[in-house]
Amino acid sequence: MELKELLMFMTKKGASDLHIKSMRPPLLRIQGRLIPVKSTPLTPDEVGQMVESVLSPVQKDKLERNLSVDVGYGIPGVARFRCNFFMQRGTTAAVFRRVPFEIQNITELKLPDVIDTFTDFPGGMVLVTGPTGSGKSTTLAALIQKISKTRACHVVTIEDPIEFLFSDDKATISQREVGTDTPSFKEALRNCVRQDPDVIMVGEMRDLETMSTAITAAETGHLVFSTLHTNNAAQTIDRVIDSYPVDQQHQVRSQLALVLRAIVSMQLINRADGNGRLPVVEILVNSPKISKHIEAGEIKEISEEMENSVSYYRMQSMNQSLIALLAHNQITYELAVDASLDPDDLSLKLRKMFPSIEERFREGEMAPSPADFSEITGLLETKRLYEEAEELHRSKIAERDEVIKDLERELSELRAQIDNSASGSDDLRREAELAKAEAARVREESQAKINALNERIRDLNQQLSGNGKGQGFFKR
Repeated sequence: MELKELLMFMTKKGASDLHIKSMRPPLLRIQGRLIPVKSTPLTPDEVGQMVESVLSPVQKDKLERNLSVDVGYGIPGVARFRCNFFMQRGTTAAVFRRVPFEIQNITELKLPDVIDTFTDFPGGMVLVTGPTGSGKSTTLAALIQKISKTRACHVVTIEDPIEFLFSDDKATISQREVGTDTPSFKEALRNCVRQDPDVIMVGEMRDLETMSTAITAAETGHLVFSTLHTNNAAQTIDRVIDSYPVDQQHQVRSQLALVLRAIVSMQLINRADGNGRLPVVEILVNSPKISKHIEAGEIKEISEEMENSVSYYRMQSMNQSLIALLAHNQITYELAVDASLDPDDLSLKLRKMFPSIEERFREGEMAPSPADFSEITGLLETKRLYEEAEELHRSKIAERDEVIKDLERELSELRAQIDNSASGSDDLRREAELAKAEAARVREESQAKINALNERIRDLNQQLSGNGKGQGFFKR
């Protein structure tokens, strides 16, 4: 059996990994499960020949010295493979991870759209975390591929070994392999800042010096992508800070609060229909509140802030991601509970938001026993939560009623003021009319008196001017 045939068979079956070791048949990892190939067990000589066909003299020497070596290997027209050769029980064994030639984008990987925006950061650090085989490298490749297509910049990748092969587009990409193009991650990072990079991708932050150099590069304005083997965002922050000596941790918290842009924590879960796997994704975006929690060392508060920032920053916890998959009937309740890091919190959130999901589960094979008192306490807890929600609803209604009463009282006062103003206007109008009538009467009386005086004056003038016959006072 030749290695090339095994790798081609692995690709045909859609397996993610191939395991070979002495004294048992090869194993394929398909949808998260290891399945043996129907063949005879491999002998130590057959495994040795497979290893010999891949390793160069330098890599063989490294395997002999370190008892383990990482290698990149490709079959034209089939796929690339990330290979790890190691010693177990005195014999050689190997694991091959299949790396497709075609790089999928964020949408094709069924990841939240907000992750696509992380390529727009001008600088800082973005970390992709999760257990082995959770899709970290694939997600990083999707982000680097998008940068290549959309930004005119220089991207430097440091990998051990090189997995996905990137092609230049708007960006120019320099891929450096540890052991071939550079002696180590820390040495490559130290020299990287002299190579005029805009974006730096570090395959994995394995030690303190690599972390320190990556954080410094992010501080100097570069956009740094890297991975860590942690399960969630809070654990990732703890891992980075705890890697430093105690006397430096306060400074590191301040640095991390400043340079961190986002953390994506991932795991893969089988679909409900058994047709492939889907990503479960926790997303942290470094908002002002998150930054304050990191600087103050309040790591426990970060998860709550993530769950409260779904609408604005589009963050989400791992349990919220599981609930979204359950609500869309993409996964089963049993798998969600197994995948959750906090199953009790998951169950509580489901009872609040989608109680029918748990009801469907409890009606199935795992229905509770009538003698199980924990079910009674669960019902009491549900009742308590319902009563709290109902009391909160009643208090909100009461507050609303008070506001309505206040508004009605203000409206009545305004109406009274308007009525008073209207009646006052009527009185003034009547007074004005009376004054006008009185003025007209006085004017008429005055005119009558003037007319009478004028008539009297005319009479007197006639008497004075009559033929000179008068003998009165005016005559003399």
